[in-house]
Parts: sequence; C-alpha cells; structure tokens
Amino acid sequence: MNNITIRQQINQYLDGLSSERLELVADFLAYLAEKESEEAAQELLDIPGFIESFERGKKDVAESRVKNWRTIRSDV
Repeated sequence: MNNITIRQQINQYLDGLSSERLELVADFLAYLAEKESEEAAQELLDIPGFIESFERGKKDVAESRVKNWRTIRSDV
C-alpha cells in the first residue's frame, strides 16, 4: 500500500472518531514521531567517530573554516 492510500485510509478513520479518541490518536502519533526521531539520532551516535567529527565541524563553522558547496560541486 502506498503512502497516499494509507493517508486516505487514516483520514477516513479519523473522520469517524470522537474528540476524545482524536486526542488519543494525536498523543499516539506524537509518541511515534518522537520515537522515530530518537532512533534516527541513535543511529548517528552509533557511527564510530561521529560525535568528534560533528564537534570538529561545529568548530570549523564557528571559526569560518568552511567552503561554499558550489565551489566543490558545481554539478548539483
């Protein structure tokens, strides 16, 4: 089933719910979105050397040691 079909089906279900049930659905969706975000963050943190590299990058930006991406990749 593709995303559009799934969203249409969800909207049909939502249209038939009471306000109380809609609040429950909203809370559950917020939980799922937060969980997915946490999993994505953990995936990055699991990459060896990621934190050190990220900190180096932040320092480079703060000290203006950056290059315009267009000078590196003009074909994008």
